[in-house]
Amino acid sequence: MNTPSYRHPPETRSRILDAAEVLFMEHGFEATSMRMITSMAGVNLAAVNYHFGSKDALIQEVFRRRLTELNRQRLAVLDRLEAEAGGAPLKPSRIVEAFFGTALALAADTEHGGHTFMRLLGRTYTEPSAFVRQFLAEEYAEVLERFLGALYRSLPDVPREEILWRFHFMMGAMSYAIAGTDALQLFAGKFDDADPARLMPRLMSFLLGGLRAPLPDFAALERLPRGGREAA
Repeated sequence: MNTPSYRHPPETRSRILDAAEVLFMEHGFEATSMRMITSMAGVNLAAVNYHFGSKDALIQEVFRRRLTELNRQRLAVLDRLEAEAGGAPLKPSRIVEAFFGTALALAADTEHGGHTFMRLLGRTYTEPSAFVRQFLAEEYAEVLERFLGALYRSLPDVPREEILWRFHFMMGAMSYAIAGTDALQLFAGKFDDADPARLMPRLMSFLLGGLRAPLPDFAALERLPRGGREAA
């Protein structure tokens, strides 16, 4: 007598990923249990083990299924811009729009999970997890190398460490913005203007302003007495 073969329909895997994405975004990785995920997805633990094997592998796949495509789109836009430029440096604004604009377009997608995923990604930046941060560093390695290289060529008079800091600030601003308006409501009170579609033009304007800001005057800071430096 043959042993019966149990197969999970393809949508089972997607339901597990969708449920995990929402719960990780709402509660964080540590606070989200496998029981919570299986309950929301309407599956048993065996189905999760069959498709992913472990919670860590599930976390990785939650990011990989959208981040791989997001980074592919980013690189595709950068490839097109560089081909059109014919070897000339790109305008910094075009580089920023290619990297952050693609992500913000995903954040505006409230129908197919893009908004939820980008909120999860933003939470990951503000609540570091060594395991997840290492995984994301590997996923981002190629795309960051390409985009930072483009910025270095585009801004030859700006020290590379300043470009790195500004890119870091821009990543933080995007992560904080897409995480939601809860923090904004702490000091603004009731806040109804939370349409994800409006986030892109608002944030892109802010990011480009930061990139174009004057360089810090470290020489002036060095001339201040120590007490004055701390106050500054």
